Amino acid sequence: MKRVLAFLMMAIVALGLFTACGSSEKPKEQAAAGNLKGMVATDGSTSMAKVIGALGESFTTKNPQVTFAYNPTGSGSGITAVNEGRCDIGLASRALKEKEKAGGLQETVLAYDGIAIVVNPGNGVQNLTLEQLADIYTGKITDWQELGGKAGEIVLIGREAGSGTRDGFESITKSKDQCRYRQELTSTGDVIANVAQNQNAIGYASLSAVSDNVKAVQINGVTPSESTIKDGSYAVQRPFMLITKQGVKLNPVAQAFFDYITSSRVADIISQAGVVPAN
Repeated sequence: MKRVLAFLMMAIVALGLFTACGSSEKPKEQAAAGNLKGMVATDGSTSMAKVIGALGESFTTKNPQVTFAYNPTGSGSGITAVNEGRCDIGLASRALKEKEKAGGLQETVLAYDGIAIVVNPGNGVQNLTLEQLADIYTGKITDWQELGGKAGEIVLIGREAGSGTRDGFESITKSKDQCRYRQELTSTGDVIANVAQNQNAIGYASLSAVSDNVKAVQINGVTPSESTIKDGSYAVQRPFMLITKQGVKLNPVAQAFFDYITSSRVADIISQAGVVPAN
């Protein structure tokens, strides 16, 4: 009888050890197993809508008890939101400025996005140099005829102050605070829609947002695509950033989401959203 009891005790201890080992999952493994509960809130770049939406959907499919929220307010607002603690992760389609880093923020590259230069499909211009693009937006070139197109005053469309897309475009073309916009719009979709309706218009937008109702022109003879962004040959590109606060831990759900979307496991999802994964 004593031997039977001893055997039973050993079996119980062994089972306990096995169970303990099986439950010692890392946060990433727990996320994949669907054990998370709670909410993750993101705020910022409208250009990142497609990629962050796809990643949020994938994450909540794996974790059905998690709620994912995305507030498309623009890069500047997203950076402010995370700094003020109004969201878990800020989204910016530009790098942080030195003063923002000095203020306690940090950035992590999620992906790289090409900024497509779009014109109306009826516009005959196919290619622009980076210098011509700068001259167009600073008012040195004002008519499409100067570029080999049909005569017509060039209508300059861009994003509002604080937009990451605008900051990226003006930084790359070295035209910051010099652009002579006819319209300054608050979303990528608005830029696309307005260019589509005006044969003399030109605008810039995230490559992932380009649709059939506009035409992306070549820059320096290079067509914007995932491959030309990845190899660096397409000149007008910028990073998609995740913004967090230095020294401040994310809540477990937000941390699991952050770990998931910055892993190589989601590379296909990011690519399908039209941008180039950083990992």
